[in-house]
Amino acid sequence: MIADSFGRVHDYLRISLTDNCNFRCFYCMPEEEYDFTPASRLMQTEEIIKLAEVFVANGVKKIRLTGGEPLVRKDAAQIIAALGKLPVELVITTNGTRIAEMLPVLKEAGIKTINISLDTLQPEKFFMITRRDVFHQVRSNIELLLQHKIRVKVNMVVMKGLNDNEINDFISWTKHNPIQIRFIEFMPFSGNKWTSNKMFSLDEILSVVEKDFTVLPVKGEPHDTAKSFMIPGHEGSFAIISTMTNPFCDTCNRMRLTADGKLKNCLFSDSETDLLTALRKNEDVLPLIQATIWSKKKALGGQLAGDFEKIDATTIQNRSMITIGG
Repeated sequence: MIADSFGRVHDYLRISLTDNCNFRCFYCMPEEEYDFTPASRLMQTEEIIKLAEVFVANGVKKIRLTGGEPLVRKDAAQIIAALGKLPVELVITTNGTRIAEMLPVLKEAGIKTINISLDTLQPEKFFMITRRDVFHQVRSNIELLLQHKIRVKVNMVVMKGLNDNEINDFISWTKHNPIQIRFIEFMPFSGNKWTSNKMFSLDEILSVVEKDFTVLPVKGEPHDTAKSFMIPGHEGSFAIISTMTNPFCDTCNRMRLTADGKLKNCLFSDSETDLLTALRKNEDVLPLIQATIWSKKKALGGQLAGDFEKIDATTIQNRSMITIGG
């Protein structure tokens, strides 16, 4: 069992396979020229498996693979296949571009839920956000997952003046499709030029949805990051991840392992622990894991507590989102 000083047991591990991505979304990547981590500094396949085994042996029940874009890694299929043999729930967050070619591997590994990042339903806006003309490919791959009875959650980062006018378009998508739309409050990270006036809050999102739909709350699970809702007559549902205005830190059970083998005990933590170097020296990494989680702050890495409108994003000590792994 891996626990922190506040009694929170951590049984959910997010592993970033790479900081590389075939998209260039501004809210995730720094605007300046970005140098991806050299392959030699990334966790190798066998290292990912070894570290995952340590976590699983100490109570981890769920592993999520993230990036960058995890499926652009050349040995992604090998990693997914190996992790699929562990006694955990294995899930993945992806931009959806490589789903069709990777589908047999994903199914063989027992993946039953996939999160797809999609911030707009408009092809032109999709190109503006991602700098890639693959909107229809992503939509087609979502349909493919549904055909194969794989649960789909669509992650949409809501940004004022950019895509907040599409909230109810996403809700309408759930009418005849068994998907969950997850509206995410825009969060500050290194290089993404976050300001509070770009953020669209939980209350604002609900206000927009309730103008056109009847909204009913859904009782969540103890460790849910999202507040869930349903609309009568809709096959799908929606949820809101309100990290900035109504965080879920009290029941947090998540740990993050970056692609270069650093353990972060919070998405917003200003420190991290190098597990990869210790592993390569044949040192026992479990004490490092336990000490890192024990030192976890009570909320939001100790950096974002208080009124979000007063947050100065330039003072936050953290990585960019793409190097953390979401």
